[in-house]
Amino acid sequence: MLNKTNMKRIFLSPPHMSGYEQKYINEAFETNWIAPLGPNVDAFEKEIAEYVRANDAVAVSSGTAAIHLALSLLDVKKGDLVFCSSLTFVASANPIIYQRAEPVFIDSEPDTWNMSPQALERAFHDAINEGRLPKAIIVVNLYGQSAKMDEILSICNHYHVPIIEDAAESLGSTYKGKPSGTFGRFGIFSFNGNKIITTSGGGMLISNDTVALKRARFLATQARDPAPHYQHSSIGFNYRMSNILAGIGRAQLEVLNGRVEARRFVFERYYKELSHFPGFYLMSELENTRSNRWLTALIINEAEAGVSAGDVLKALEIENIEARPVWKPLHLQPIFQGARYYQHSESESISEQLFKNGICLPSGSNLKEEDQLKVINCIKDVINNSSKERDVIHI
Repeated sequence: MLNKTNMKRIFLSPPHMSGYEQKYINEAFETNWIAPLGPNVDAFEKEIAEYVRANDAVAVSSGTAAIHLALSLLDVKKGDLVFCSSLTFVASANPIIYQRAEPVFIDSEPDTWNMSPQALERAFHDAINEGRLPKAIIVVNLYGQSAKMDEILSICNHYHVPIIEDAAESLGSTYKGKPSGTFGRFGIFSFNGNKIITTSGGGMLISNDTVALKRARFLATQARDPAPHYQHSSIGFNYRMSNILAGIGRAQLEVLNGRVEARRFVFERYYKELSHFPGFYLMSELENTRSNRWLTALIINEAEAGVSAGDVLKALEIENIEARPVWKPLHLQPIFQGARYYQHSESESISEQLFKNGICLPSGSNLKEEDQLKVINCIKDVINNSSKERDVIHI
């Protein structure tokens, strides 16, 4: 067994500083704007809104906070239904529980790994029969890939149900020329440390509804009424972003396009080196879309490849390389036991197949070529060793 303490760890998606962040941080300190207000917050909101061509944006403490605010703005409350993608991080659905509403999970489809329009249609059909339409739909853009928004929008518009587009992983991606996160009533981004740009922790709520976002700012600052004393007639949250962190975000946003190009280049190298192996299928890119390739993800068909996703993950960990399975579907999570789930078809649960066979490889925009080649060669060794073992068995 190799001693991993002597080996440099290759991370899945580490932060990548531009070098310009310190300028904005220094300005915040020099002007004493270190609270969750200030020029950097105002500018960061304006710059994000301009980047994605939305009317307005509200900087908050996390992507989760942005989803929670969106649900609050849509008046989601106890007993309401909210349809949500199942193949996603738990933060997409936790705010549904904060509002004491009921999550209903929707399976993925194979082209984008995102919400299945046909499963969504069946969920709506049942909701109509029950006389209980959902209050909102949370659609997630997984690993930078946009969902089939035309189809999903058509269904949701037909039933007059608003969409919250969880674009936490897809800032910088486009769908038919339009920026990710701008298709629903509200869109959200995350600036967690592992995202394509980071503020160390933070998020953004965007919308063309400027009246709603004014309300979001009110709710995010403890819902303090306009009075000379501290008065509160609504329940609010402590969700505003620090002026210091917003300064980091401004510097990161300046290099976002370059970060997208770098991650796409990482994907292309993986594709060139691995896609020709039987049973290795890298996440495709939907026609007329452009993914930021936040993470390079692939599925491994064990019957064709002779190795499993688990085999590859174990081999990479031995070499001190961080790789992970794709998200565990939320309908399989213990905290959502008993929640309703609509799979892609009667015979296929796509999200469960992806969880069983899918992995995410190191994909940072600062990933060195030599480190990526180490990842690739480790995977090739697993494949070659498996092939040799099968040859011995056949002899």
